[in-house]
Amino acid sequence: MGYLGEEIKKLGFGLMRLPQKDNSIDVEQTKQMVDLFMEAGFTYFDTAWAYAGSEDAIRQALVERYPREKFQLATKNAAWINCKTREEAIAQFETSLKQTGAGYFDFYLLHNLGESRTHFFDDFDMWSFVQEKKAEGKIKHVGFSFHSTPEELEEILEKHPEMEFVQLQINYADWEYPAIQSRRCYEVARKHGKPVIIMEPVKGGMLANPPESVQKILKGAEPDQSVASWAVRFAANLEGVITVLSGMSNVEQMEDNLSYMKTFTGLTEDEMHTLRNAQEELSRIPLIPCTSCNYCAKVCPMQIGISGSFTAMNYLNLFNDVAAAKHQQEWLVGGHGLKLASECIKCGKCEQVCPQHIAIREELAKAADAL
Repeated sequence: MGYLGEEIKKLGFGLMRLPQKDNSIDVEQTKQMVDLFMEAGFTYFDTAWAYAGSEDAIRQALVERYPREKFQLATKNAAWINCKTREEAIAQFETSLKQTGAGYFDFYLLHNLGESRTHFFDDFDMWSFVQEKKAEGKIKHVGFSFHSTPEELEEILEKHPEMEFVQLQINYADWEYPAIQSRRCYEVARKHGKPVIIMEPVKGGMLANPPESVQKILKGAEPDQSVASWAVRFAANLEGVITVLSGMSNVEQMEDNLSYMKTFTGLTEDEMHTLRNAQEELSRIPLIPCTSCNYCAKVCPMQIGISGSFTAMNYLNLFNDVAAAKHQQEWLVGGHGLKLASECIKCGKCEQVCPQHIAIREELAKAADAL
């Protein structure tokens, strides 16, 4: 028995990375994945207004093919995307209802709170809007997804105790990683008594292919299990978790996840020891010791995205994945209206205020070359 009166197993189907065919979502393969998921007894599906084509695909693959009471459907409102009025933000809800054909949402989330995005939900008073829809029966449970600091999460939960759950990025790589602070965010949610839905347990697929030294530890302990399985089980083992979302992109990934999650009851002490070894091995890989305090940003005359550039470089150093690192740069630098590392004029003001004593100019030059 899960939380909030819903019977939910610990694996959720994240619908952000659905299979593609001819530059659009492969609905037929999605149907196969939905069928496998449902046959195994799993029922939680997570989409969003902002996931292009996802709500429409899940209508075809799930809503039109299964009784409505047999599954839970979650979607999200991104008031910070191209919304200038409350009416435009509210319209996302009606669009989601139309695109999914679901009639109501079991879980409705204010999407990606944190940093410069939170104020849109305040400005448009989306907090009261979702409560109105809950009273109408169009929403069963209201919560929010979050990407920012534990301090900001604390502030939001203190202001909005009516929120029933929180969706957080949690995985064993980010558990103590200063730019994400998974553990501390999780602990804030639990302190406030909020159950947690976990996103990014495999860190966008990167923990399916971690550094070779980490793979060696995990494969040495369980040669027959996928490396990705360790990441999902780490997340599912935490207390107070409603479900763990896995953004599966093909039938093979679905079959792998189902193979170990159908019977998952928790990690053994030996398995926990293996994961601690993997975390320690990750911590040995040299990274830029940036904590994203952004003191540097306050004094940079060029408005360089310094901490975002360093997060992107740490992705590159950890996973040797240039595409993933560039994606981080696009989101954390360009997506926040900041300039690239290549525009640094090397004035050195940033280094005078950095509490970690990072050679920022040197590291930015490396980022400019690599990305």
